[in-house]
Amino acid sequence: MTSIQARGAELRRLHEAPELLQVVNVWDAISARVIADLPDTRALATASHSIAATLGYEDGENIPLDLMLDMVGRIVQATDLPVSADLEGGYGDAGETIRRAIGVGVVGANLEDRMRPFDDAVAEVRAAIRAAEAEGVPFALNARTDVFVRNAFPTDDEKIEEAVRRGRAFLDEGATCVFVPGKLDERTVERLVGGLGAQTLSVIAVPGSLAPARLQELGVARVSYGPWTQRVALTALRNSALELYAGGELPLGTQPLN
Repeated sequence: MTSIQARGAELRRLHEAPELLQVVNVWDAISARVIADLPDTRALATASHSIAATLGYEDGENIPLDLMLDMVGRIVQATDLPVSADLEGGYGDAGETIRRAIGVGVVGANLEDRMRPFDDAVAEVRAAIRAAEAEGVPFALNARTDVFVRNAFPTDDEKIEEAVRRGRAFLDEGATCVFVPGKLDERTVERLVGGLGAQTLSVIAVPGSLAPARLQELGVARVSYGPWTQRVALTALRNSALELYAGGELPLGTQPLN
């Protein structure tokens, strides 16, 4: 795939296919190359938290958008695969941020509602979709609702109801899928899929989450891993340093990077 239109169409197809789309999140050009070189990798997704941490910023749009997009562009250039970018809450102008992301080659994005008022959240999704349409690029918008991570409601029933209400509205505006982050149990996933429809729910895996095979059986469209992939890498780095300081050696089987 060489054209942005071809990459965009492929990313949309991967979300709509019956097979679960697993995206292992990356944060710079070399992590993108390592993951892209694996035969099972179909697409890449960036992690905003990880990119911000790489450049010395806290998560939550504290990193300037120019710096975020510069790194995202480097990731796009490191692979021929479709790339979806975590664009947090849209940096105050979802449509313009999506337009600029497409300008560096992105063909999908996460967009957080941050539990804005319902109409405002829907309007941001609408603006993002219209921006992508204006650029003429097939675009996979992973519209995120933070109902669970922000504990916006006291009971699980209320959280599920609100996630479905928001998610349906996002889908009506043209979002490809609805991202509901949080450590979700099987019953919650079942109810979300039931309310949103098969192949429309996107989730994040954290330690102790449902296995990918089970997520596919439940009708989930996509699973990503957020900042956890960077934490895995940093844990391995720390453990290797401790081993070296203790008189040990580099781990056997360490692979060279081309």
